[in-house]
Amino acid sequence: QVQLVESGGGLVQPGESLRLSCVASGGIFSVYAMGWYRQAPGKQRELVAAISRLGNTNYADSVKGRFTVSRDNTKNTVYLQMNSLKAEDTAVYYCNARSGVMEYWGKGTLVTVSS
Repeated sequence: QVQLVESGGGLVQPGESLRLSCVASGGIFSVYAMGWYRQAPGKQRELVAAISRLGNTNYADSVKGRFTVSRDNTKNTVYLQMNSLKAEDTAVYYCNARSGVMEYWGKGTLVTVSS
């Protein structure tokens, strides 16, 4: 059983930056593909960014060029660097780990972008 704990959310103004972290425990971190998802009020959860076991990344079109996902297998941690934040980035951000049919979720961290 893998546990995922996100941190780093908060209230920022438009144009500012945040870095989210997700620490995994209870499994072999390096075998998992990791992803960041978000869910805004009244909307479905959507993929923001993902990074494979080998470090290949993909991003939602809405965050390309602003967000960067990375992982540190020595720290069992995946990061999401978010720059040039916009009001529409406001959401609860969830960490996801996936390997084969196994999938785990964190409880989320709230990001609010508002002036």
